[in-house]
Amino acid sequence: MNGLISLAAILAILLALGVLIGLADRRYFSARWLLAAAALVALNDALLTNVYGLLPDLIGGDWNWQGKALALAATLAIAALAPFGWQRCGLTLAQAPGSSQAALPVVLLYGGFFAAIALAFPGEPGDAETLAFQLSLPGLEEEIFYRGLLLFALDRAFAGRQRFLGVEWGWGALLSCLLFGLAHGFSYGTEGFSADPATMVLTAVPALLGVWLRLRTGSLLLPILLHNLGNSLSLLV
Repeated sequence: MNGLISLAAILAILLALGVLIGLADRRYFSARWLLAAAALVALNDALLTNVYGLLPDLIGGDWNWQGKALALAATLAIAALAPFGWQRCGLTLAQAPGSSQAALPVVLLYGGFFAAIALAFPGEPGDAETLAFQLSLPGLEEEIFYRGLLLFALDRAFAGRQRFLGVEWGWGALLSCLLFGLAHGFSYGTEGFSADPATMVLTAVPALLGVWLRLRTGSLLLPILLHNLGNSLSLLV
């Protein structure tokens, strides 16, 4: 029940902000795509939680292998549909011409950010399962959903663009980062709603860098690799 309340609040935030942004610039607003984005968030949350515990965990282990795998499979399946398309969602190994040199400073900044976090907050050495999980599913599932499928839907909901730092930014990029932060640092429990500002900031920085890489290169390859490396650094340092 707490998970459903958290989800409802996040969807309310998305829809309220989306409508306000859309009303401010109606020429570039699609309510249909905003509702599609909200539906994607709801589906992703349900699968990550094994439909809120209704599905038996057939994989087991200390980490959420099954929930992540179900969410990833659904994201890939939806991205394959005609209104989306894998390549348009960034599911391609090809990098945009001339993007490699431009991306290098951002790659170094991303890696340096997580290295600093790992040194400042060293974790306990992880076992083989922990290392295998952190090197695989979090980056795959989260980047393909947030910087791929969800970003695509939100970019269709808000088509206006402003060029900044070499890429075309839209409200969809910022909202996808906000939703990523809320997924990690916002929840509902016995004491009501709570938000962890530190967690949200620490997720906002790599989310914005990941969006920039996705927009500049046209691919999710670098965001996925960097995400998994960042998750694993605290186990390796």
